[in-house]
Amino acid sequence: MRIAVLEDDADQAERVRQLLESADHVAHLFTRGKLLLADLARESYDLLIIDWEVPDMSGIEVLQTLRKQSMTTPILFLTHRDSEHDIVQALQSGADDFVVKPPRDRELLARVQALARRSRVETGECIDVGSFHIDLSQSLVTRDQTPIELTRREYELTVFLFRNLNKVVSRSHILESVWGRGGDITTRTVDTHVSRLRIALGLSSAVGVRLTPVYGYGYRLETTQRE
Repeated sequence: MRIAVLEDDADQAERVRQLLESADHVAHLFTRGKLLLADLARESYDLLIIDWEVPDMSGIEVLQTLRKQSMTTPILFLTHRDSEHDIVQALQSGADDFVVKPPRDRELLARVQALARRSRVETGECIDVGSFHIDLSQSLVTRDQTPIELTRREYELTVFLFRNLNKVVSRSHILESVWGRGGDITTRTVDTHVSRLRIALGLSSAVGVRLTPVYGYGYRLETTQRE
């Protein structure tokens, strides 16, 4: 998963980053709430981990701002505060879960995975959306029970988009999730593969699932009424 971490304590932030990346997640670190908000205006993430006490604006203020913007990305709150009042305030402000600092490694990873499962479309080993069926155990995609021949990268892109159904995802998000970090792959590669995939899957309103570009940002795979 692509995860944004808001934490101004450098040692704590690095510890969380290493822990997340040891579990094959990609972590982006932010030390100020306004920096995170500015980044979220042009990028997307699978999960946000937000510390309560950061210098420029509190984690609660960041949380409330995001929820007022109708952001549905799961948010895990980190806090030294463990009173019932503080926990209730965080949850009522829009946090999906919380962990009291310092977080225990296995607990933090377990809560991250739990939030990921809640936000994903698929259950078990299959994804079913309209006429599409994705068998994750066999890496097989079918439409109206007819198998669709895809390259490995096209299959991975298909799974990523269907897992993020009806969400806008940035090109960088797609790039990191499907191709990984590093290398000389550019967002132009994303556009090329998305174009090919749209044709290979036959994505359109006619089949009830379409892939829409979001200018200057990325893409949204969305369900529609079949024409």
